[in-house]
Amino acid sequence: MTNEKQIDLTKNAVYIVRGGKLIQIDNPPLGFGKQEISWQDGKPTHVDYKYSKKL
Repeated sequence: MTNEKQIDLTKNAVYIVRGGKLIQIDNPPLGFGKQEISWQDGKPTHVDYKYSKKL
């Protein structure tokens, strides 16, 4: 049995598949920033966000 999900390819986004589930990673809250994904034993464990505010 296959477990298929559909995503909107017109939407800019980052996704992770973990444990058979598709997880969308949040965008930086102010529109400028970075997302750093930490891995352990071949699995994603944390997402750290760094963002800046344009003045």
